[in-house]
Amino acid sequence: MALQRPPAPPRPAFLSRAGKRIMLNVLLDGALAAVATPLARYLADPTGGLLHPLWFIGGGAVTLLGAGLPFRMPQQYWRFSGIEDLIGVVGSSTISAALFAALLLVSGFPLPTDTFPVVHALTLVVALGAPRVVYRLRRGRPKAGEGGAQTVLLAGAGENADVFLRALDTREGRAAFRVVGLLSSGAGNVGRRMHGRPILGVLNDAGPVLAKLRQEGRPVSTVVVTEPELDGARLAALVAEAEAAGGTVRRMPPPTRLVGSVDPPAALAPIAIEDLLNRPQVPLDREGMARLVGGRRVLVTGAGGTIGSELARQIASLAPGLLVLLDNGEYALWQIDTELAETHPELARQICLADIRDETRIRAVCDAVRPELVFHAAALKHVPMVEANPLEGLMTNAVGTRIVADAARAAGAAEMVFISTDKAVNPSSVMGASKRLAEMYVQALARTSRPGGMHYVTVRFGNVLGSTGSVVPLFRRQLERGGPLTVTHPDMQRYFMTVREAVGLVLQASVVGGQTALAAVQRERGGIFVLDMGPPVRIVDLARQMIRLAGLKVAPGEGPRPPDSVAIQFTGLRPGEKLFEELFHGKEPPQPTDFPGLLTATPRTADPAIVARCLDEIAAACRADQPATALSLLGRMVPEYERDMQAAAPTGAVQ
Repeated sequence: MALQRPPAPPRPAFLSRAGKRIMLNVLLDGALAAVATPLARYLADPTGGLLHPLWFIGGGAVTLLGAGLPFRMPQQYWRFSGIEDLIGVVGSSTISAALFAALLLVSGFPLPTDTFPVVHALTLVVALGAPRVVYRLRRGRPKAGEGGAQTVLLAGAGENADVFLRALDTREGRAAFRVVGLLSSGAGNVGRRMHGRPILGVLNDAGPVLAKLRQEGRPVSTVVVTEPELDGARLAALVAEAEAAGGTVRRMPPPTRLVGSVDPPAALAPIAIEDLLNRPQVPLDREGMARLVGGRRVLVTGAGGTIGSELARQIASLAPGLLVLLDNGEYALWQIDTELAETHPELARQICLADIRDETRIRAVCDAVRPELVFHAAALKHVPMVEANPLEGLMTNAVGTRIVADAARAAGAAEMVFISTDKAVNPSSVMGASKRLAEMYVQALARTSRPGGMHYVTVRFGNVLGSTGSVVPLFRRQLERGGPLTVTHPDMQRYFMTVREAVGLVLQASVVGGQTALAAVQRERGGIFVLDMGPPVRIVDLARQMIRLAGLKVAPGEGPRPPDSVAIQFTGLRPGEKLFEELFHGKEPPQPTDFPGLLTATPRTADPAIVARCLDEIAAACRADQPATALSLLGRMVPEYERDMQAAAPTGAVQ
């Protein structure tokens, strides 16, 4: 057994690096006070002499060091001197002057003049404060061009910009950024300065400001967004202006991360594509949502998915009496349950691992829970996946919806909200056609429901950004690998909406569909709600934008690829895909409502008995593994569905 060497005795505090710094502060402050005291004597009484008596030098140093102890003057860090440190200097100087005057009176030495204590205090403030300020300015800010610092413009001149500048000022000459100015959200701040940097204009002046800086030989390489609420069209315009000037745009991280970061510039994050496509928040009836959900038993199917989990989050904030989370994916269900346990620990909730295609299980869950509100988000949504497995798609999307709707009605639910998709309009895929068949069944139930009975609300919308299997996460993964970004067709367009906005409007539709006069009209016509998705977005433009936001360039179609570029490759349409998605059938023109973000449509309806019988036959064909029969029945009920609707697509790269 090896003998262990006994630990070395701890070094005395005064021998440590911090102890040496404290001793240096004591010597410096004492020396400055020793100089300031006779100087104050001379300023108060020039005829009395500068060095008379000589003991003023030692007395001034001793009283200052004693007065500085309550303010911890020896422990001040000069390079990070701030307002509190300067307040300590003023307090120490005032007490030191008072102590010195008392020492004179006790010793019988007359005061040089009646104003000597005041002059002494002011002299100490200048002598002690000026070196700290000068040291902070010289050491706390990187020199122009030192260390290859990039020229930066801040978009925002509020509290976050102040935190960012303070974080940069602590980096000495090692800072990677040199801030040349700021853009303010209000015109009233233009012309003022923050931490010595000028506020050059407002956010809408980004283009002219960047052009002027380039003309002055100070081109901006990075625009840092410090305002977290800056998004949507304003942020997109800023990104376009920065790109035109040859710069990139980055977003400042939360202040808590920035302050603790070893290198604040390294903590900057790229602008998320969701921020550019995010639209102004439409006003929502939060009080109506609270009345609808508050204290009630709510069931969310597909609670582990993108839409279902966001529904669970927003419903949890409305204080339901019980929130039941149902999904057939164990891990996804565990994730949302764990999240809600942390964010809403007081919420009564229940998790149900179940498949909506299992009628016995779903009926048992509804009989046990007796939900008052049902939000049905469970579905198979990936078009190529459902094309390859059509029977699974039919069983989940069409038959599963009927099972949930029937079980909810049998359990006495007050309202069911069904989440549909734009792919149900003139469907070219099994996924879209199966969702259209589900729409028809819910429509039929809505039309035949009695006044005062159960409400059925169908909400149709397009893609949500960042959802599982969507194009945005795919592009992000491809960017991490260096590309290429794969796009099926150069003309492909899709509607996009953030998941939070979509779910907020779904809850709004649930209020409108169950508690307003429009609900009766919707029931009579078999109408459905359609979210206002705004204009469609070309997928190739989305890919180009994500490449630029990552600080890279789009590779040329031909020739060698520059090292800082990413190619875009066209792969061709996949089975069941369309170039353009639609939110309305040709014969169902959109009808506005009194609620922003919500439109209504009245697609073709069918007799509920006919739809139910067709669903029974499709379910039997699926269980018997007869895809041809099941798809034939689907085409009979959804005549606009054409399975062979596919277009040829070029392959290659795009500039």
